[in-house]
Amino acid sequence: MTKLDHVAWPPAPIKTERLVLRESEARDRATFIELFASPEVGTYIGGARPREELERTSPAIPGRRPGLFVIELDGSLIGMITLDQRDAERPGHIRPTGGETELGYLILPQAWGRGYAAEACAAALDWFAEVLPGEPVVLCTQTANERSMRVAAKLGFVEVERFEEYGAEQWFGVRHPPSR
Repeated sequence: MTKLDHVAWPPAPIKTERLVLRESEARDRATFIELFASPEVGTYIGGARPREELERTSPAIPGRRPGLFVIELDGSLIGMITLDQRDAERPGHIRPTGGETELGYLILPQAWGRGYAAEACAAALDWFAEVLPGEPVVLCTQTANERSMRVAAKLGFVEVERFEEYGAEQWFGVRHPPSR
């Protein structure tokens, strides 16, 4: 469950200078499969999943749930953003009981290096601050993932701790909501 379970979903599409964040649709299925089957995308999230398995198990409309936005550029899906509740059993929390909202994102390799992740995540974080004012957001990434470390810094996440998980050093940060 996520704090977003009580938020009207889906929101109207969110438009940035170059992107649109929206709810997933059936036409996005092939790109979801491409994202999760990509060895490059899977490098820091446990590896690529077998394409055959994804073809067999992916729903007709993948990712249709509160907290998941697809990122569209010029009418084509280039990635996704999630705002989910961080699993209480995992290391890394800012509250004793856990339950923080965690930002996650995946971008197709051909769209890397153009600032799309930061632009899309900033828009999703702005939306989140509007619907749940005062709520901090956390982010966890491998320290070896230099691109994600730069995105986290650009978005204003501040390091809370580092720990070992999934056989690698993880960076855990928080972004407190802007003061009003």
